[in-house]
Amino acid sequence: MASGVTVNDEVIRVFNDMKVRKSSTQDEVRKRKKAVLFCLSEDKKKIIVEEGKQILVGDIGETVEDPYACFVSLLPPNDCRYGLYDATYETKESKKEDLVFIFWAPEGAPLKSKMIYASSKDAIKKKFTGIKHEWQVNGLDDIQDRATLAEKLGGNVVVSLEGKPM
Repeated sequence: MASGVTVNDEVIRVFNDMKVRKSSTQDEVRKRKKAVLFCLSEDKKKIIVEEGKQILVGDIGETVEDPYACFVSLLPPNDCRYGLYDATYETKESKKEDLVFIFWAPEGAPLKSKMIYASSKDAIKKKFTGIKHEWQVNGLDDIQDRATLAEKLGGNVVVSLEGKPM
């Protein structure tokens, strides 16, 4: 079921910036988003970039020690969100970076919010071409443990996530 919700152009721009890893200057790399949250506009008609809910690559090691834990802390306890997380991980064979699309729908979110976010998910997913990993999360228990993300990314072949061993 479609909700008639549209995706703001800024959301698409942020996704494309995160997806395309062209060789950049050190400064451009620092400004690249590691993680970002998207929410519905106040009138519930558009999916927009949520103000102040992002982590930049340049923040890691400065204001952000653990990017994954920081991302989890950005999620509102009682409302839904969409998120993009740029996961850096290693398997026994190689180092990888993949974008993960996350649909956050915690148990405590209002039913109306869950319904509109669920019915609008396809609108944002259609704009996010090439996403390999999608994850619906219904509470902190599902997302707090980085092992759950590692499993989504590649099961038991993942040996480290964000530089931390599994």
